[in-house]
Amino acid sequence: MSIYDKYEAVIGLEIHAQLSTKSKAYSSDSTEFGVLPNTNVSPITLGHPGTLPKSNKRVIEYAVRLGLACKSNIREWNEYARKNYFYADLPKGYQITQDKTPICSGGYITIKDANGIEKDIKITRIHMEEDAGKSIHDIDPFDTLIDLNRAGVALVEIVSEPDIRSAEEAYQYVTEVRKLLRYLDICDGNMEEGSMRCDANVSVRLKGTKEFGNRTETKNMNSMRNVQRAIEYEIKRQIEAIERGEVITQDTMGFDAVAGITYMMRSKEMANDYRYFPEPDLQPVVVTQEYIAKVKSTLPPLPNELFKKYVSLGLSSYDAGVLTDSKEIALYFEEIIANTKNAKSASNWLTVQIKSYLNETALHISDFKLTPKKIAELVDLIDSGKVSHTIATQKIFPMMMADPEGSPAKIAADNNWIQESDSGALTEFVKAAIAKFPEKVIEYKNGKTNLLGLFMGEVMKLSKGKADPKIATELVKEFLEK
Repeated sequence: MSIYDKYEAVIGLEIHAQLSTKSKAYSSDSTEFGVLPNTNVSPITLGHPGTLPKSNKRVIEYAVRLGLACKSNIREWNEYARKNYFYADLPKGYQITQDKTPICSGGYITIKDANGIEKDIKITRIHMEEDAGKSIHDIDPFDTLIDLNRAGVALVEIVSEPDIRSAEEAYQYVTEVRKLLRYLDICDGNMEEGSMRCDANVSVRLKGTKEFGNRTETKNMNSMRNVQRAIEYEIKRQIEAIERGEVITQDTMGFDAVAGITYMMRSKEMANDYRYFPEPDLQPVVVTQEYIAKVKSTLPPLPNELFKKYVSLGLSSYDAGVLTDSKEIALYFEEIIANTKNAKSASNWLTVQIKSYLNETALHISDFKLTPKKIAELVDLIDSGKVSHTIATQKIFPMMMADPEGSPAKIAADNNWIQESDSGALTEFVKAAIAKFPEKVIEYKNGKTNLLGLFMGEVMKLSKGKADPKIATELVKEFLEK
């Protein structure tokens, strides 16, 4: 057994999600991304003396939405607090946050472990706060530049319990959180732009031990893959250090994505270093049960619920996962199956034909011209036996894309693509096909049943592709076995 097999990791994640509000958490300054540095600012953002913050109602709504989706308890009496620390890009010298009264507590995010078994990662708390500005180190070789556009932008911080046991589970957790934020329309989840950031608290302990080891906190990870890589490295580093007789200290680490290693940034601050105290300029916010019920009524279908629904409809876990990976795809699928009973065929159309079309044309599903109802009509047209799947994909679908208002049934009828399912008419094609290959009939009867395809090919040729394959196959077999 290797030294690594003796230990297990204990991981808790803190995810900061930048909320998609048009104005900042405690001022009316814009949150638009990509504008010139230091333009989305005002005396409030800059922390000028005498300025007063004001709570953004949308921030409270978004926090409640997230809490409901995570099955958390929503707090009625919410106080704000000041978290005091000096950063060059934090103009006030403190951050408005929540300390002892987080708006959400408890709840969980469901992931799948390495064996594909569902596992609930418990949530400690979700609280509202504001972001700091951005320090830029790679433009000027001598000076750090400060952009305060981000200062004051609304955040929620989602703190998990230390329930995660591997870097892979951490990756799954971050993926599920991002998916949930996007379904709820409260954060775009773009880690590369900094609108979702993750800090990983990592420790290791001997298997079977109940006590936690000393943990480190790794910051500055700008992708889900880098979250996984940083945790993998940190677990290995800590195990090797302990095996050498070293003591793990509670440090704040950075992650060098190019080298793939973590490095110490500073000794970890303790909570009392922040000198939390109640924010005197903001009144507590009361979240009533009536308000919670109102927010709950606006929630969209959630990915985990949709996944279970699609599996119950007979779809594979893989297909259900593909469909629920994106909210827009899932809602499009919801509309298709509201208009047809064949969920499997609807899934295939969306994940194969439509997704291929979107990839080839570099379009998003929101730009797709055909309504879900039109796709449902096409699915039903195939199910009814009126057209073959081949005709539908190769002929009708392209014509529908050219004329999105067109009816698939009318397109099929106008182009003489309706399948011949009348057994009387098909019998003539079958007889002609069999008569063409008398020597092959003898071979078939002597056991070469793979020749069935030859006769079917001839039937399809004679019928100009309009023979119903299922009925025609049965007729060919019947005549060959006479």
